[in-house]
This record gives sequence, structure tokens and C-alpha cells, in this order.
Amino acid sequence: MKKHLFVLLACLFVVMVGFGITLPVLPFYVERLALRGGESRQSVVLQVSLLTGVYALMQLVFAPLWGRLSDRIGRRPLILIGIAGYVVAQVMFGLSTSLPLLYAARTIGGVLSSATLPVSAAYVVDMTTKEERSRGMAWLGTAASLGVVVGPALGGLLSRRDWHFNWSSGHFRLDGFSTPFLAAALLGLVTLLAALRWLPESIPKTSPQAKNPATGTIGKTKADWRTLVESLLPLLVPTLAGQFALTMFEATFALFAQAKFAFGPAEVGYVFVICGLVMTIFQAGAVGFLAGKISEMIQIGVGFALMGAGMVLLATAQTRLLIFAFVALLSLGMAFIAPNLSALVSKRGGERQAGASLGVQNAANSLGQVAGPMLGGVLFIWEANAPYFFSGAVLLALALAIGWKVLSGQGTSIAQRAFR
Repeated sequence: MKKHLFVLLACLFVVMVGFGITLPVLPFYVERLALRGGESRQSVVLQVSLLTGVYALMQLVFAPLWGRLSDRIGRRPLILIGIAGYVVAQVMFGLSTSLPLLYAARTIGGVLSSATLPVSAAYVVDMTTKEERSRGMAWLGTAASLGVVVGPALGGLLSRRDWHFNWSSGHFRLDGFSTPFLAAALLGLVTLLAALRWLPESIPKTSPQAKNPATGTIGKTKADWRTLVESLLPLLVPTLAGQFALTMFEATFALFAQAKFAFGPAEVGYVFVICGLVMTIFQAGAVGFLAGKISEMIQIGVGFALMGAGMVLLATAQTRLLIFAFVALLSLGMAFIAPNLSALVSKRGGERQAGASLGVQNAANSLGQVAGPMLGGVLFIWEANAPYFFSGAVLLALALAIGWKVLSGQGTSIAQRAFR
């Protein structure tokens, strides 16, 4: 692997570490601040859902803008902005003493770090051929998944209730819950320095964008954007569905496991470590191996079937061992879905507007990340198993629809058009 591509994957890994850290810690962190502020215990579920959703909402709004801006001015500056924003948000999150400060940290993090994922994917497009695209996206997904392995483990291990140190100044406070976020910020700062030193621009100076930035997609009309979205729509719908289900699981699982199995931050962290490990191993191994051998649409359909089955079975789990097994199953499904969808989107959008295309896909991801936690929170308040039965049914229905289209030849035509 080329050095600069390795640095890019390291950057994405670090950002996903920060995302993963919040998964096991956020419900307990919010509970402490909410109860101190006079909120009821029931409102904790809603606050966790909203804090997860506001981050995704900012990504929904800003990811397409960052993506198309990267087509014009280059990938490197926006990747650096994304990492710097991530560092600032982690420091604010770790030192917050109230729910409004948590919302401010999540908002800033969502706005700035939303540049990282779509622009990193566009960077991979710049550095790979069409034949290598699925494999490159699989490596990108592997870096992200590995971050989701390390993040929850770090969050679970470092957020210790038995660490009794306290420091406060004005609206900021340092205690045991601050440690994982500050550790993530330090890791992000090191990565930012490495990217400044070793991450070059991926758009050649001889490219049309470099010669004439005015021709980049930053100047697209509304009609142009509508055409791009319509062209990508067959791929945006499964993108939205996959992220909707995944973030519904991520936002509600700590609450679900706490209510049914009395899990604490460490146990929840172990579950997310398994989730990330499965996605890491299979994206790096199976998906990379199958690239070019089995069509992307078939792999995506299989992924939705596995993920949907895992969601439904998770709602029926009666033991901790079964929880680990069913989470591994749904993670395996997502490992097949994400890199193949990104590869198809990049091919269909074309290399000259890879940033715009992947930014639009990231917006679909973010829409799912907004809707999933919010609906998941409402369903969880109604009945603890409801989020998993609902999302599982949606995924299984989509798997059947993709299977029907592939068998009838429509799915094949979609994949073929995506290669043009």
C-alpha cells in the first residue's frame, strides 16, 4: 500500500475511533448530566437519540458541500479541516458540564468532521482504477470499522466510575468520563500532524479541475444536482436503509442492553468491539476477495439479508452469548453492503465528480443516521425490542426486492449502468 494512502486510512481510522468512543459512553454520560440538570430518567433516552441525530443532521447538510468543494480545490485541505474539527469537538465533548455544551460539541463535530468520509472516499477514487475500486473502498471501510473496534473499547475502558479526580473551571469539567474523549483528541492531533507532513493532494495538477477550478462541481446548477441525484437514486435508497438500521442499533443498543441484561459501559464496549472486528475482517478479506468475481448488487442483497436476520434475532436474544452472535451476524451483513455501494456510486458518478457523488451518498447516509436514532428512541420508549423488529423487517424486505430485481435482470442492469 502506498504511504499516502496508508496515511489517509489512518486519518479515517482516528475519526471513527472518536465516533466509536461515544457508543458505550454516551447514555451514561448523558444520564449523569441530565439528572444533574433536573431532567427525568425517561428523558435520557430522548436526549441520547437527539445527540446522535444532531451529529448526523450536520453531516446531512454539509457532507455534499464538502464533497463538491473537494472536486474544485482538492481533497487534502478538506481532510485536514475534518480532522481538526474532530479534535476540537472531542475536547469540547470531554470537558462539557451540561447538555447544551454537549449539543454544541456534537454540532461542531458534525459540521467539520463531515468532510472526512466523503472526501476520503473521493481520494481513494482518485488513486484507484475502476477495476480496483471495490477493493479500495473495502480497505477504506476496513479502516473505519477498525476505528469502531478501538473506539468502544477505549471508551469502555477509560470511562471509569471509580476514578474520582475532578477539576472544573466555569462551564468545563474534567473527570473520569472525560478521559476517553481527551485521549481521542490527542490521537487526532498526532494524526493531523502526520497528514500535514505525509498526505499529498490526490488530484493531479494536470486534471481539468486543477487547470480550471471554475469548471468544478462547486458551480453546478440545481438542475445538475437533480440529475446527479436521480442518476444515483437506485443506490441512495439502499444506502439510506442500511445506515438507518445500523444507527438505530448503535443509538439504542446501550439502552437495550442496560435494560435487559444490566450491561455497563465496558460490556457495551465489548459488543461494539465485536461489531467492528467482524466488519474489519470481512471487508478486508471477503469483500476484497470477491471484488470482480461476484457482482456488487448480489453482495449487497446478501448483506441486507444477513443484517436483517441479525436485527430480528437480536430482539429475541435471551443470553449474552446470543447477543454477541447476532451482533456479529448483522455486522457481517453491513460489511458486504457499505463498500460495494460506495464503489457503485463512485463508478456511476464518474471520476471528475467523485467528491460530489460520494458527498450525495454521504448525505443519504446522514439522513439514515438522523432518522434511525430518533425513530429508534421513540420505538424503544414504546417497547425495548421494537427498534430491532422494525429495522429487521425493513432490511429483509429490501433484500427480497434486490433479489427479485437481480433474478429478473433488473438488478444486473443497474450494476451494469453503474460501471459506465
